[in-house]
Amino acid sequence: MDRRSLLKASLAVATYCGVPSLAGYATSAVAAESSIADGKPLSFSFDILKQHARQLSSEDYGGAPSPLPTTLANLDPISYQKIQYDPDHSLWHNLKNRMLDVQFFHVGMGFKRRVRMFSLDPATHKSREIHFRPDLFTYKGTGVDVSQISHDQQLGFAGFRVFEKPQLDSHDFLSFLGASYFRADGGDGQYGLSARGLAIDTFYKNKTEEFPDFVAFWIETPKPSSSTTFTVYALLDSPSATGAYRFVMHCDNGKVRMDIDANIYAREDIGQLGVAPMTSMFSCGTNDRRACMTFHPQIHDSDRLSMWRGNGEWICRPLDNPEHIQFNAFADENPKGFGLLQLDRDFASYQDTVDGYNRRPSLWVEPRSEWGKGSINLMELPTTGETLDNIVCFWNPAEEIKKGSAHYFAYRLYWSPTPPFKSPLANVYATHDGIGGFTEGWAPGEHWPTIWARRFAVDFVGNTLNLPKGQGIDPQISVSSGEAKSIQVLHVPEINGYRVLFDWYPNNASTDPVNMRLYLKSSAGNTLSETWLYQYFPPAPADRRYPDWPAGKHD
Repeated sequence: MDRRSLLKASLAVATYCGVPSLAGYATSAVAAESSIADGKPLSFSFDILKQHARQLSSEDYGGAPSPLPTTLANLDPISYQKIQYDPDHSLWHNLKNRMLDVQFFHVGMGFKRRVRMFSLDPATHKSREIHFRPDLFTYKGTGVDVSQISHDQQLGFAGFRVFEKPQLDSHDFLSFLGASYFRADGGDGQYGLSARGLAIDTFYKNKTEEFPDFVAFWIETPKPSSSTTFTVYALLDSPSATGAYRFVMHCDNGKVRMDIDANIYAREDIGQLGVAPMTSMFSCGTNDRRACMTFHPQIHDSDRLSMWRGNGEWICRPLDNPEHIQFNAFADENPKGFGLLQLDRDFASYQDTVDGYNRRPSLWVEPRSEWGKGSINLMELPTTGETLDNIVCFWNPAEEIKKGSAHYFAYRLYWSPTPPFKSPLANVYATHDGIGGFTEGWAPGEHWPTIWARRFAVDFVGNTLNLPKGQGIDPQISVSSGEAKSIQVLHVPEINGYRVLFDWYPNNASTDPVNMRLYLKSSAGNTLSETWLYQYFPPAPADRRYPDWPAGKHD
């Protein structure tokens, strides 16, 4: 974990609630010497978990937990990070030929949720609880007063993380920590964006967003025949909903595919249900340099939202760091997939030697069941730096979520450098914008144009652009206000693709966002590319002027 991860997670879990009782689970009087799982063996199945989650949704919400011991509650991020789990007490330390292993996170600082952990034997379908005890951790240099926590088995854990051979003790590649957040590094050894189990009322009327919590996990021991595949079950709880989740994790050199079954039970009416939510960071990029105040050319975990719509259309929506909160809903029916992607993987694009933005994973959602009508929601928040996530994306079903109702969503998450699917047509390579109104290649100098304009350059790459002799590329551009003029198509050998240039001219004084749409057709009428969607925020009329405008020319 790094400083950004700790700060981000502690803010995300600022409000917590109590852990519900799991009927039938009890503590064994004597801990088993051969295992850290010291609870009484009891039967477990996904059906049992679903029944419990449904029953829990009919009961009052448990509310906030009791305060943490002072020695943990007052930890700063650096001290918290120094608390280390002892790898000799890892969950599968005694497993022969282990390819994976699990360690646990300590509660403390902003991580106030006491999460219960259970070890599940797939052969017997018996689970045993793993109770907190200080000898599972080392506290050197943390300032933690162990005497305050030494007899508190109910303290629980904050989450867990997974290691893969050969780095079974040194570098985790998958973690669940804070509320219902989880993430994987995607195979390049660098964490980035996060997923969540559920989002509630992220942007709905005047309601405050609700962050459901995973309050208990059942971690199944890998089978010898599939040692890099394992299953985790989770219980979710919040004021408005409960949930029973199953995660089947397929791991391959850090790349992770998760098959998720989410059963959600509404405790209250829900205005906006966020399914398969993901959270990322976009500070600045090729299309938005406003917040790039350091020497780094770009700073972001993800550069675009990609959507494969139910009708087969592919959409590329570059991300933005707006000056005000922006929310967009892209209507669809039975989407084929969507994700937040980090496709620019060139170190030169970021010049970052600490945070490894060129190695951050992409995350792709593939529905495994019919999701019906709804919309892919995108919220972009203003941020002045890279320490806080400001991008949220999820599926919002069109059906009303009423108290007492049950809902099922099956989907697959792919954590990898590039998504497993992409449009067979030409793809958007990059988006750029800057001042316009003059001929490309001409430096205006003292001869600025008399009418202000903004120029956009959208690069496309792909084999469909290699047209038969005699055919040309015909850009299809539409804007919700203003006009698109001076349209050019230029071949760019350096990217083996084409750049579409156009200038946007305002026709009113509005500062409302302008929705832009662009795709490529051949002169023969064939569609050549995915669709580029963009949202531009024009400045106020008084600011629509070129730099160092000659005196009197702007009057």
